[in-house]
Amino acid sequence: MFHLIRMLIVGAIVGILARFFYPGAIHMGLIMSALLGIGGSFVGGLIGRLLSPGSANQPFHPAGFVMSIIGAMLLIFVAHLLHIG
Repeated sequence: MFHLIRMLIVGAIVGILARFFYPGAIHMGLIMSALLGIGGSFVGGLIGRLLSPGSANQPFHPAGFVMSIIGAMLLIFVAHLLHIG
């Protein structure tokens, strides 16, 4: 339970920072910002895995805080391209 709460809090922080750094106004609430941050962490982890593959016994490449923000900004960019939101 604590892990889920921590994930939502960190996701909200990442989502809010991604919205702040992304040029232009991004209108969404706190819950959508948290989901954006969580999705950004997954995208950032994927980018991190592609740039620096981990060892064979490491099943998941955790994204750092900066990579999570970059991943969330990439999600915003793709959403704008697809006219979502």
